[in-house]
Amino acid sequence: MRTQPWVIVEPPDERGLRAVTIHEKTVGYAWSLRGMRKILKRLGYPEGMDLEDQTSICWRGGGSGTWPDRPWRRRTTITLMMVGLLGCMALLIDVGIPDAFGALTFAQRITGCLFILSGVIQGVAAFAAIDYWGIRRLRFSGALVSLGVIIAISTNGLFLFMWLQEREYVPYVRAFLLIGSWSLWALYVIIRYKPWTGIPHPKRFAAGVFATALIATVNFAYSAMYQPSSVPTLVEMKVEFGKSQPDPYLPFVHLPVKFHVKNVGAVGAYFINSDYSINERSAEYSSVTTKKMKDWKEIAEAGEDYDIYARHPEFVTIKTGQPWEPGYWLDAGEQAHWEYVVELPQNTSYDMIEAVLSVDLMRRDRGKIDYDEFSTAHFSWDKEDRYYCGSKDCGEYILYRGLVKHNNNVVNVTRKPRYVAALWSWDSTDYFVSSYNFGKKEDFDEEETSRERDRYGLMSLTTNAVVPVAALLKP
Repeated sequence: MRTQPWVIVEPPDERGLRAVTIHEKTVGYAWSLRGMRKILKRLGYPEGMDLEDQTSICWRGGGSGTWPDRPWRRRTTITLMMVGLLGCMALLIDVGIPDAFGALTFAQRITGCLFILSGVIQGVAAFAAIDYWGIRRLRFSGALVSLGVIIAISTNGLFLFMWLQEREYVPYVRAFLLIGSWSLWALYVIIRYKPWTGIPHPKRFAAGVFATALIATVNFAYSAMYQPSSVPTLVEMKVEFGKSQPDPYLPFVHLPVKFHVKNVGAVGAYFINSDYSINERSAEYSSVTTKKMKDWKEIAEAGEDYDIYARHPEFVTIKTGQPWEPGYWLDAGEQAHWEYVVELPQNTSYDMIEAVLSVDLMRRDRGKIDYDEFSTAHFSWDKEDRYYCGSKDCGEYILYRGLVKHNNNVVNVTRKPRYVAALWSWDSTDYFVSSYNFGKKEDFDEEETSRERDRYGLMSLTTNAVVPVAALLKP
């Protein structure tokens, strides 16, 4: 008469794992005959009992010699799946943190948080892989592994798509290629094992995954493309002359000049370069109208305005400088003022005084400039400076150069670093964003600078004011 309950060993599943039941209740899982004996010993059966005794054990789907598990293959699958998911987790969190905690707009912060959340899901999925290719005690381990692989494929596909736009070598490209190759293998594995079959509500799960991916895609497109393009940069500029004051001791007149810039838009802006100049104008005057309308073509070719009384105007710069240092910025609603005093001789031969203000701006919602690096001046004629240029073709200028990071970190990790550069001299200015290195001999890519100009929202603005010298000198 049997003193122990009848043990039933179920058929092996697709991994080779066999469930052990007593009274229709699962009491354990065995990968091998050795594991089977451990279960029996734990249940109180004799250590050396006969496993072929049909009065004690019922074998279904194969006898005591049917153990199709391949431990090395199963453990290799778990290891590779965990390494890939954890690697993708590290990549997504690394990409998401700068945007989540440093982006200037709410939409960009949400994008960063979505990357971090996806990375956390990848980490959970990595440990769920142990359970899914193991005992499967967790009900949703297969769903988590499937979701982790889907996230890896979609996000790495986005990274590779962005990288292929310019195909520049970056350290991250090795991670993209490795995770991309792993993703193809992981896709094959989940198609083979179909881990989603154990999901209680597969349609709801698929709908949730699709909705989350759609929200992430729309938010990424909105923060990276639509929002920076739909909100313009609006800046008001004004130049004003103050009341002139004659010097009581010297034959000079002191003329105040005020420069005013106000950000009236909804987007902040960096000053990449700023320049003012005070110019005196002289011309040849004649009351005889020797010029006629038919001469306008000749005058236009000379680059002059048509004026029948004042001929051949010439401008001479008497004062120039930089009102604001590169890297200074104005947020929405902020304004900046600068005031100078110009000294003019009372017996001047010039007839007009012109004040010109020019600024080069970059949208703050497109990128973030390293202010400490960019605001440092480098003199091209200084032999001790790392940007020294001894060639006569270089000219003499002051260079400002600093790292600029795009406000969407996906752009930063899929291409080489970009630098914003501003060049200033007394008679000209220039600025651009590119990967060009002033310290090395390399070709300057005009196409790249044009592309980066649009990407970072660079723009130039100029305004001026003119006053007759006679109005300044009259009592």
